[in-house]
Amino acid sequence: MSFTDKIKSLFGKKSPVAPQASAPAPQKKSDNIIEIKGITKVFDGVTVLDDLNLGIKRGQFVTLLGPSGCGKTTLLRLIAGFETPTEGEIYIEGVPITSVPPFKRPVNPVFHTYALFPPLNVFKNVAFGLKLKSIPDASAKKGVRKFTKAEIAEKVNRALKLVGLEDYGHRDVNSLSGGQQQRVAIARAIVCEPKVLLLDEPLGALDLKMRKEMQIELKKMHEDLGITFIFVTHDQEEALTMSDVVVVMNDGVIQQIDRPKKIYDEPKNAFVADFIGESNLLPGVMEKDFSVAFLGKSLTCVDKGFEKNEKVDVVIRPEDVVIKAGAGKGDFDGEVLTTVFKGTYYEMIVLASGYEFTVQSQTEHRPGDAVSLSVLPDSIHIMKKILTINKYLGKVADENLVTFLGGDFEVPTAGFESGDEVVVYVPFDAVELTDDEVDGVTGATVTQSLYKGSYYQVQVYNDNDEDLYVDTADEWDMNDRVGVKVDGAKVRLEKYDPDKDEEAAE
Repeated sequence: MSFTDKIKSLFGKKSPVAPQASAPAPQKKSDNIIEIKGITKVFDGVTVLDDLNLGIKRGQFVTLLGPSGCGKTTLLRLIAGFETPTEGEIYIEGVPITSVPPFKRPVNPVFHTYALFPPLNVFKNVAFGLKLKSIPDASAKKGVRKFTKAEIAEKVNRALKLVGLEDYGHRDVNSLSGGQQQRVAIARAIVCEPKVLLLDEPLGALDLKMRKEMQIELKKMHEDLGITFIFVTHDQEEALTMSDVVVVMNDGVIQQIDRPKKIYDEPKNAFVADFIGESNLLPGVMEKDFSVAFLGKSLTCVDKGFEKNEKVDVVIRPEDVVIKAGAGKGDFDGEVLTTVFKGTYYEMIVLASGYEFTVQSQTEHRPGDAVSLSVLPDSIHIMKKILTINKYLGKVADENLVTFLGGDFEVPTAGFESGDEVVVYVPFDAVELTDDEVDGVTGATVTQSLYKGSYYQVQVYNDNDEDLYVDTADEWDMNDRVGVKVDGAKVRLEKYDPDKDEEAAE
C-alpha cells in the first residue's frame, strides 16, 4: 500500500460516534458562524471546560488566550471534532455538529507541529486534501466526482502564492525552514476552502523574529481570505496584534470577550488585568461615585455605579504612572528600587506607601532616588472583585470538627450538632499554605498568583476540583503542590438552606 493510500485509509475512517439518520435541523439564523452552548468537558473527573458559551461571527479573527491548562486547546479540538463534549452543543451555521465526524465538518486545523507528510513534496502536501475530497456533479454517476489534475494544480498554486511559496512546489518539506513549513501547513488547510480555520499555537516553534513576521503574514492572509480564523495562544502580544476579538480564558471559564484595545484598557477582573500586559493591581474601596481609596489616599477616578464603600480591585498600567524627581510633587512619595532600560523606555520598580509600583517612563531615575508618583483620574481603572470570601458546603463531623474541601478542619461548632450540613465561609487570610502537602489537612495545586503590593493572592485547586483563594506574604509558583491549613477561629458557619445556598452546594 502506498503512503498516500495509508493516509487515505486513516482519513477515510468514520468517527466512532453513532451516525445520524438524517441531516440535523438548522437553528434559527444568526450572525454567528459558530455557536458554542453550555459546553462542559471533563477529563478523569477534572472539569476542563465549565458550562462555556461563545458566539463567533463570520469572517472574524478570534483568539482564544490564556495560560497553559486553561482549556483553550480543548475548546479548539471540540470545534474540530477531535474531542466530544461531556455536555452541551456546538453549531456551525446553525447546524448542530457535535456528533459529526471531523472530516465532515467545514473546518480545517493547523497545529503547532505542522504535521506535514515527509515523503511528499510541498505541492503534494498541499494537494493531499483535494485528492480525497468529492464535489457535487449532477452529470456524474453518483452525483459527485473528484477534482481533476488541472483543478488541483490551479487550487494548489493559488494557495502557495497566497502564502508566498509559489516557487516551492517541487521542494522537499524537510528542506524548508520552520516558517516555510508553517506556511505549507496553512496552505494545505486553506486549499480545501474551509469556512473556519483553526490554528493551535502555529507560531510556537518559530524564533522571535520569525514569529513577528508571521503575525503580520497571518493577519494579511485573514484579510485576503475573508474566512473565520480561530487562533489559540498563550502569548498576549500575538493576541493583541492580530485579533479582531480576544477571548480570555482561565480554569475552563471565559473571563472576558472584547476587542484587543478594550481588553487592555478595561480588563473585567484581576486575572485579565494581570495576564494582559504589565499591571499595578491594588486592593481599594470605592468610597462613592468618582472617588476611590487605596494605599491610604482618596483619589478621583472616572468610575461610578459601585456600592458605597464597596471593596474593589484597582488597576493602573505602568505607562500611566507619572513619575517626578523629588518628594511632595504627586499622590505618593517613594524610592526607586530598580531601573531597567527596555529600548524605548525605562522600567522602574518604585516602593511607595508599602506598594512596589511598576513604572514605565522615558526619563531615567536611578535606584535610591526619591521620587513622586501621580495617576490621572482616567488612568485609574476600577474592577469589581470576583470573590471576597471562600464559600463551601460542609458537614459537622464532630465537636469543633467540620468536613469541607476534602478534609476535616478544626472549627468552633457551638450551636451545631454532628451531622449538620453547614455553609462554611473562609476568609482569604484564614488560609495557610505549606511547602509539603502532608503538613496540611488536605493537598492542592497552585493555579494562579496575583501580586497585590504587600501580599500575593493565590488560587489553588484541591483534588476534588474545588478552588480556594488565599492571601499570603509568600510567593508560589504555578503547579506547586501545597498543603492547606485553615485558622478555624476566622471561619464562620451557617446552617445550610438548600433554597438559599445553591451556590455553595455547587
